[in-house]
Amino acid sequence: MKNLFRLTALLSALGTALPLHAMPYATPDTWGGDLASRPRLTGDWGGVRDDMAKKGVVLDLDLYWMPQTITSGGKNEESGSWGNAIATLNVDTQKAGFWPGGFFKVQTVTSFGDNVMRDTGAMVPANLSWMLPSPIDTDTGLQEFTYTQFLSQHFGVFLGKINSIAPTNVLHGDYTTGFLNTSINMPLALAMVPLSAYGAGALYLPSHDVTLAAMVLDPNGTIENDDMGDAFNDGVMALVSADLKIKPGGLPGHQNLTLAWSNKDRTSLIQDPANIASLLLTARFPLLGDPGPILSEILAQHPGIPASPEPLNIEDETWAAVYSFEQFVWQPAGDPKRGVGVFFSAGVSDGKANPIKYSYSLGLVGKGVVPGRPRDDFGVGWARTEFSDDFVPFLRDYFDLGLDHEDAVELYYNAAVTPWLSISPSLQIISPALNKTFDAASHAFKDLDTTYIAGVRVGIRF
Repeated sequence: MKNLFRLTALLSALGTALPLHAMPYATPDTWGGDLASRPRLTGDWGGVRDDMAKKGVVLDLDLYWMPQTITSGGKNEESGSWGNAIATLNVDTQKAGFWPGGFFKVQTVTSFGDNVMRDTGAMVPANLSWMLPSPIDTDTGLQEFTYTQFLSQHFGVFLGKINSIAPTNVLHGDYTTGFLNTSINMPLALAMVPLSAYGAGALYLPSHDVTLAAMVLDPNGTIENDDMGDAFNDGVMALVSADLKIKPGGLPGHQNLTLAWSNKDRTSLIQDPANIASLLLTARFPLLGDPGPILSEILAQHPGIPASPEPLNIEDETWAAVYSFEQFVWQPAGDPKRGVGVFFSAGVSDGKANPIKYSYSLGLVGKGVVPGRPRDDFGVGWARTEFSDDFVPFLRDYFDLGLDHEDAVELYYNAAVTPWLSISPSLQIISPALNKTFDAASHAFKDLDTTYIAGVRVGIRF
């Protein structure tokens, strides 16, 4: 029991460092109960689900349906109805009757419906889930397949296909229940980090308040690519993180520093104007989705630019750094899971291969503080994404595109109707980085105004 407590403390600390992977999975005494109180819609499966949990095996299916409408601004006032189905298997090797400290996790994600990503006019996806598993088409992909082994209460290692956008924060960063906008969920300075990739890492907890973590990833990894033979052909993406727990005035919080570096040869942003078309076709920035087609439409209006007369300039390394913190500013007595808190992050990159030079986010979140609604959350957040001066400067100047920075504000309320059903209305106000876009219908450029997006997320845990 003592070792279990220490391991739980370790994992609690790790949840604010690099993304958690396979780990002990908290289970209720029973998955059963009446429809209003059971943890999952389908209950305990006649007792089978409870027996599986006792043996360390937990299988979940979560469905998120997210209709959204552009009520004003953007390229087009369109509506979309996007969804993700996420299947997750967790296995605890000790409970299963094998060795202690081992944990497997397998997670797939399937998308369905259609979204308004191309219609918002924004460079940063207004919904992180639009990129899962692909920003281009609906599909199914393997988001995670990891094994974690804790060798002591202070040290653990993990390897496999790693989900780099797994929720890691207490107050924000969980797109399934909190903010949707990518720039509020994730520090965009880390735009070159793959969403899912093969890799390995280690976790070290020298004390209860300090967590150190590091991992290396295949820089070309994607959710849809499962071929291990392709891993690390082009170098590595390395990340290190240091996290410090603090408790000013008895209120919990943490501060984090994450560094990323990669030696993969990447297409440089610094190019002869004639190479811009190839830059947009070859460069990929995972957290930005796929901005190439957006800018290619504009580029097509300049027929005088030849296609790639010279080899593309290459950068042989890229780096980024992000500082962040979360801090509760009020909590009800004796309940560490509820309260009102604030968050902040600031990131910087080299700006040579990464189109994002600086990224910032801040906000306020309330968890379980609405009278009579102890499981409801709400939040208001702001994010600014500043683009590198070297990102398509010719297009910026020639077409007066702006592309200096993009601001996003989001408000949401997550209503927990039952433990297995949540309904989250949201409103986003986005000031797009682009000043104008090409309108195919009128064959002319049009100004981009502030974009307003209203939507709702319905989450069902089966």
